[in-house]
Amino acid sequence: MTLWILDTDHVSLFQQMHPVVTQRINAVNSEDIAITIITVEEQLRGRFNVIRKASSSDALLLAYAKLQANLEFFKNVRSLAFQVLKPFFA
Repeated sequence: MTLWILDTDHVSLFQQMHPVVTQRINAVNSEDIAITIITVEEQLRGRFNVIRKASSSDALLLAYAKLQANLEFFKNVRSLAFQVLKPFFA
């Protein structure tokens, strides 16, 4: 089994329905796709920044809708834990 680990940029492009990225990801079994907890943190931090800076009720509504979409996405994709690897020659 090959595990496809998507970085934050590819997740963002997939969420924006970039045609090439979407086609490649949709061609892979969803069980073979993962993201890292770092991607979760980066996306949530970005969403919170947009919410904090929203200057109108429409912008705030859109920002919260995108946050909700992110949470739904995270529920449906495998998330890999952060690990610090010990040096082989320690």
